[in-house]
Amino acid sequence: MRQNTSASEKRIVEQLDFGPKTAKRVAWETWELTVVGPYQVEVTNASYGFEKDDHAYVVGVDERDGVPVPAECECPADVHRERDCKHKVALATVGGPVVLNAALAFENDAAPSSDGLPDSATTGADALKTDGGIAAVASQSDESADTCPNGDERCPGPDGDDLPCFDCFEVADERGDAR
Repeated sequence: MRQNTSASEKRIVEQLDFGPKTAKRVAWETWELTVVGPYQVEVTNASYGFEKDDHAYVVGVDERDGVPVPAECECPADVHRERDCKHKVALATVGGPVVLNAALAFENDAAPSSDGLPDSATTGADALKTDGGIAAVASQSDESADTCPNGDERCPGPDGDDLPCFDCFEVADERGDAR
């Protein structure tokens, strides 16, 4: 396990109550950290490989004495025990002040619409008509056929050389040229 070098990292870890067994598990396991909302970080134990999604928990971040610290975790160990869980310790040691401060500074710019979703949120169901046909997204001009109609930078569009997103695959299928 790497040593905490900065004073702020040491102050964060000092706020937690954990034993040597938890410290060893945090050091041995592989962690993925994702800021998912204001004061929230998803901590995933990637050591579980393809089952890692079953080992992902949201950890709440709080500020104590001007120091961001993992406050609560939704995992069973944290809910039912008095000591801090390995997810909170991983967030404090692996993520450190960079991830914790990012969670404190997180702002959701997209305002929710009347259905509770951000106005920019588009789901696969939004692209379908009520009769089951493809919506206007499918009828794009040939000029824009090589770009994703949803604006997904990773998708090459329905006519791209790489694997398209689901919506672009459906557009190509409607035109009769699905791969």
